[in-house]
Amino acid sequence: MAAAAAGRAAAARADGPLLSIGQVLSKLQRDFPKLTSSKLRFLEVQGIVSPQRTTAGYRKFSPSDLERLRLALTLQRDHYMPLTVIRAALDDLDAGRTPDLPESIGPVPGARYTRDELLQAAGAPAQLLNDAFSLGLIEPAASYDADALGIMRSLVALDHHGIDPRHVRAMRQSAEREAALIEVALAPLLRRADTPSRARAQELAPQLAQRLDEVRGILVRQALGRILPE
Repeated sequence: MAAAAAGRAAAARADGPLLSIGQVLSKLQRDFPKLTSSKLRFLEVQGIVSPQRTTAGYRKFSPSDLERLRLALTLQRDHYMPLTVIRAALDDLDAGRTPDLPESIGPVPGARYTRDELLQAAGAPAQLLNDAFSLGLIEPAASYDADALGIMRSLVALDHHGIDPRHVRAMRQSAEREAALIEVALAPLLRRADTPSRARAQELAPQLAQRLDEVRGILVRQALGRILPE
């Protein structure tokens, strides 16, 4: 367990800006209003996360720590799973194995799926995955991550309503254009070599993506309003 915890801490150092315990609480308390700093410290003792420590002894959590906490708290609250089982599932993720978790929690960050496991988890026919490959929605690989599973589950649901992968191919092109737009906006920060600027760019990128998502959602609702007037 100590080795696994050390491995998680080492991996956390490279995956984004670190968060204070107060920032972690602010991000999680909307979904888990009873969460407290004491509970976070308890989850640390139980090996769910291994936050870094500053020279002054303050805890610093990585984005990976945040996702692990979100998953653990969801499994506790919605599925009544004991921490020993949750910790074993997280250890499976650390080892590159796919844990046996309820499908209702959605794709699990860090999980990997073989082709057959991906098809089974998504409830998808093989041809639908082949179509996703040929249209560039998913890249063929030896194993697939949570994003691939999320895409496949969405394609299955859309296919039931006659919307096949060809119809959503333009969404990938739109995503690439939006990513390029965000890159331009962050260019002044990305041109700097200092760590704070890079960290600020990593913090701003998902915020800008969320704003673009909000604009797209409003435009789609407006278009549907014209199609389906009240």
